[in-house]
Amino acid sequence: MIKIIHGADFHLDSPFSGLTPERAVQRRGEQRELLDALARLAREKRADLVLLSGDLLDSEHVYRETAQALRSALGSLPCPVFIAPGNHDFYGPRSVWSALDWPDNVHIFDAPEWVDLPGCSLWGRAFTDAHQESCPLEGLSVPDDGKLHIACLHGDVGGTGGYGPISVMDIAASGLDYLALGHVHQTSGLQRSGNTFWAYPGCPEGRGFDELGDKGVLYVEAEPGNVTARFIPLAKRRYEIISVDITGAADVLSAVRSALPAGPESLVCRLVLTGEGPSPDLAALDRALSPAFYGLTLIDRTRLPRNLWERRGEDALTGLFLRAMWDKCQTRPDDPVCQLAARYGLAALEGGEEP
Repeated sequence: MIKIIHGADFHLDSPFSGLTPERAVQRRGEQRELLDALARLAREKRADLVLLSGDLLDSEHVYRETAQALRSALGSLPCPVFIAPGNHDFYGPRSVWSALDWPDNVHIFDAPEWVDLPGCSLWGRAFTDAHQESCPLEGLSVPDDGKLHIACLHGDVGGTGGYGPISVMDIAASGLDYLALGHVHQTSGLQRSGNTFWAYPGCPEGRGFDELGDKGVLYVEAEPGNVTARFIPLAKRRYEIISVDITGAADVLSAVRSALPAGPESLVCRLVLTGEGPSPDLAALDRALSPAFYGLTLIDRTRLPRNLWERRGEDALTGLFLRAMWDKCQTRPDDPVCQLAARYGLAALEGGEEP
């Protein structure tokens, strides 16, 4: 049985453009810390192999500190490390993969090749450009020799574009025991096509609200014909979207706090307020809640109380306005702009500075 740590899509040196410059620098530093966490995990599990399936780097522009941290962390591992560069960090003459001297235990794939190891054979290849139209499994032929056969690749299962499209039929036809993939940022869980097991570990750290929840790597145990995999979280920060219905809440702040998970200080959170009621004071909520979070964005998607709409029958300017807004809100029920327009218009008609 071979013990494997399978990771991908670290995207080191991401710009984190949605954060302040100071927080962006901090987050890039925390990304580098993931490398040490990966090394600790590999030592803890006594891994035989570490497979990194591409996009370790976000682009060809790499900070010196990042290159040093990557080389140091990988070199500290007491096992072989195999890297299959992806579309963001493709292998080229000016890439960090070819420009630096890497430790003896680190092997970086460029051209497709087999590597024979104790207990298994490993096949890998790299992206050599930002786009690859051909299937990364192209040219793979697994011999029927009773050994464990593994591949480490970057590619897009089910994709049809220029990011190494792979079909489930390609996977089944490969004859591999385990296919370690990168490219998709959500963990796939262990999948099977034909006799081949395959998985995406997902990214080990979320970078935006399209990468929610726990992120990490896979711990894989493999032998010919049998593979198991377990997801292990590594992320220091999590992105979460939390919705809170404030209908009937006497105290909106208390209602929001009661809905929050434990340990919000590690969260970058988008807090969405829903339900019916007076427009919440977002500025006051932000002042009260922001210190508890690493990052917080408040979004108001509440609706006017139904009893306010009953006034659309009034024979006055307010009734005329509410009738017009009612029609718009009925045709666009999920558009928060209509609700905001109704709030602000009603406040203006009744002499308020804000709803």
